Amino acid sequence: MSTAIARPLRISPRAIQRSDCWARASSTLQNLVAASASRSRPQIHRQQLRDRERHQHEIDVVPHLAKQPLHPLSLADLVKHGRPPLSAEALLASARFTLSLLPVRLAHRIQALRNLPYIVVSNPNINRIYNNYQHSLSTLLPWQGRTISNLDDEIRFTEVLAELVQTHTDTIPILARGFLECRKYVSPSEVTRFLDEHLRARIGTRLVAEQHIALHFSSTPHFDPASSPTPCPEHPSYIGVIDTALRPASIIDSCGDFVAEICELNYGVRPRWIVDGEPDTTFAFVPMHLEYIITELLKNAFRATVENGMNREPVVITIAPEPPEVKPPPPLQGQVHLRPPKESRGAFNRDAIAPLDDNAPGVTIRIRDRGGGIGDDVLPHIWSYSFTTFSESDDVPGAWGSDDALNVITSAANNGGSTIAGLGYGLPLSRAYAEYFGGGIAVQSLHGWGTDVYLRLKGVGKIERPQ
Repeated sequence: MSTAIARPLRISPRAIQRSDCWARASSTLQNLVAASASRSRPQIHRQQLRDRERHQHEIDVVPHLAKQPLHPLSLADLVKHGRPPLSAEALLASARFTLSLLPVRLAHRIQALRNLPYIVVSNPNINRIYNNYQHSLSTLLPWQGRTISNLDDEIRFTEVLAELVQTHTDTIPILARGFLECRKYVSPSEVTRFLDEHLRARIGTRLVAEQHIALHFSSTPHFDPASSPTPCPEHPSYIGVIDTALRPASIIDSCGDFVAEICELNYGVRPRWIVDGEPDTTFAFVPMHLEYIITELLKNAFRATVENGMNREPVVITIAPEPPEVKPPPPLQGQVHLRPPKESRGAFNRDAIAPLDDNAPGVTIRIRDRGGGIGDDVLPHIWSYSFTTFSESDDVPGAWGSDDALNVITSAANNGGSTIAGLGYGLPLSRAYAEYFGGGIAVQSLHGWGTDVYLRLKGVGKIERPQ
């Protein structure tokens, strides 16, 4: 069956980088006509009217949407539409699934921000995040009650998602500054509780949006991976932003090189590391998440090793895959007949179910250092947001440790890696990324000797054929 080719999605890098998302001109004829008709109004007045109308509508719908339960997102949800290149039907199904999730997720975050003390929400940084969520919800509300049934609708919807992702790029460092400025008005336990919920929800929201954007640019109607504003590798093991054959050893070496360079810049010493266990292990996971987690854990291990004067001792990283789940054989009924193998056995069939049986369902990574361990006065606080062992007299604003998982590598390079310590969000945020899909991080410290960090990650055992 032939599929009509719709107009391509155009998202120029310059437009994406602009911070004033209201100034972007929409590609739809309806918005162009509306913009032309309103040119005679003063720009500020028109903006105020638009904000007032949208915010008034949101005030009516946010409590209703926030009462709806959140869909528990899994990696299986993100890969259920099949391997790229997606057909037009599968792409539309992905768009409808994305639309079914995002408004409710945004409304939950808006309601949570409204529940904070007024003096906290009034902080310029936190208020900026609140307004960003309000704006993103306002761009999705017109799609509520509609069915994305053709490729033109899907293109416009993907443009909305691209703007949403860009709008929330700097959420974590902005929130970090906001709560740091409000520490007199809210307790550390309240900050940790709010950020745990908020950042975990943000992981899912951003991942849902980026997954569909990547699937859009790797689909049959719009195949153009190089133009995607989000990671969209043209590789057979990728489904959107998920690598179904991710090799942790490769991520470890890449992040190790990066952190070692920053460490050498700051301390004049380049730590060494060894990867042992089963380095050829592969599993299905989000590479960006693993990059952030490994970068944070290696940063802590390298820094402790150097500052403890044990830089001659390598950091040992052990990779241990989980054994595949073994299902019990079905009960035998009657006589068993063994049929001869078919000639097509082992042949590749794109239309068949694409199993991941050769990959581990999960993996555990142990990072062992000789950095002297974690002090008893520090250990209880390592999972608290904004807790850092970095001196308050040091220049920490904008430190690369406070960046988002999706920007940590590029931000550090752009900022020149001015410091190896951050604002104290690295370890708790790493745990949030690990736990989001059923994994976790555990720390065992032997004071005076070193620290073992156990990172457990769950992948996808099998990608089922889309229904």
